[in-house]
Amino acid sequence: MASERANPFNPMSLALDAQRTALETMTDATGQNSELPDALATVESVDVGQTPSEVVYEENKLELLHYQPEEAGIEPEETHDVPILIVYALINKPYILDLQEERSVVRRLLEAGHDVYLIDWNEPSRMDQHLTLDDYVNRYIENCVDVVRDRSGQDSINVLGYCMGGTMSAMYAALHPEKVNALGLMAAGLCFDGTGGLLEQWGSEEYYDPEEITDTFGNVPAEFLDVGFALMDPVDNYVSKYVRFYENLDNEDFVENFGRMERWLSEGIDVAGEAYDQFLTDLYQENKLYHNEMELDGVHVDVENIDMPVLQIMGEYDHLIPADASKPFNEVVGSDDVTTIEYSTGHIGLSVSSSSHEEVWPEVSEWYADRSADSDDTDAAAEVDAVAEEAAEAAAEATSAEDEPASPDVDTVDGVGPTYADRLRDAGIATVADMLEREPTEVADVTGASVSRVEDWLEQVE
Repeated sequence: MASERANPFNPMSLALDAQRTALETMTDATGQNSELPDALATVESVDVGQTPSEVVYEENKLELLHYQPEEAGIEPEETHDVPILIVYALINKPYILDLQEERSVVRRLLEAGHDVYLIDWNEPSRMDQHLTLDDYVNRYIENCVDVVRDRSGQDSINVLGYCMGGTMSAMYAALHPEKVNALGLMAAGLCFDGTGGLLEQWGSEEYYDPEEITDTFGNVPAEFLDVGFALMDPVDNYVSKYVRFYENLDNEDFVENFGRMERWLSEGIDVAGEAYDQFLTDLYQENKLYHNEMELDGVHVDVENIDMPVLQIMGEYDHLIPADASKPFNEVVGSDDVTTIEYSTGHIGLSVSSSSHEEVWPEVSEWYADRSADSDDTDAAAEVDAVAEEAAEAAAEATSAEDEPASPDVDTVDGVGPTYADRLRDAGIATVADMLEREPTEVADVTGASVSRVEDWLEQVE
């Protein structure tokens, strides 16, 4: 009897298929393993932060970088007078914003014609453990802003703050609004009221006391922070990404990109203890900035003073600073020009994903250009208006003078002969109107006539 199956079971075929699959897997693994040494060498040798720059200001560990588009071979079609100062976080190195040529936020801004500066905080020493947020905001950022203002000749400049740097930039703008033309906040933690994701839960005062860390270490070790961030997505950070790396050993671009990211992740920076303690306590645990209760060295950080244009750039899949930890801040600032960009990427993807560079950064560059143009146009318009107002006033005075009938000469007054008239003219009293502006005693002194006679002259012309 024939089998009803179209393909009857064949145990020999099953064994052969399994053997073939195992052989192919072993062959692929052998090929991959042969490529591994070259891939690891590539990972070790990748370059980062290659856009040419010069250090134009230094204070303590801080370096203020000014990027040089000409040396980078960048020739924008137009340039903008108002520069952009990028304020990076105190954690990790800022070259994540200049990772490689085609994925460099710095280059996108330069290509759009912006003059770009960036604060590189570098690593604090043990002696810096007592630096506070006030030191970072009202000393370091303030001094850098003044350097950029002085170098550019602008009364106010544009600011772009990333992550913790965005939070500090918001504080700076609230305290010094006259020096900020437009404020960009990129993945910035600004509102922590059940909106800050896992970090907010971990940092809750119910479970965590930041002083225990700073009392123990002084500054917060980079390794402590790195492990905490990695544990937010342990499968991807400890397993999946290495599987992807192994599967792409023959893809040189992938290997180079992987190497750059691994280098950045491995080069963490310690955080000044006092600033970390204050940041966790005042912002994460007590949400003071959003509730407009934040103070730096006893001075109220009034977020209603943030009256300049504001741009919020957020990642839809940001698990470090969820969009909901940024968006509510739009409701409490004093600005009526607030723009939101929420893009389908993560916290780091805002800086390095190819799609972000295609879609987000051209829009950001244009936003700054429009607000810089508004600033320039406003200043120019103010100057034009002032000149026009002065001209109008002068014309009105001239017209008024022309419309008014000329006052008769003093010698037309009955009793004022040539001698009195000459004495009056010598004293600047040439017309009847001039005479009416003086007191009788003054006219009497000038002419030598009696006061009663002068009063008779004045009665005639009043």
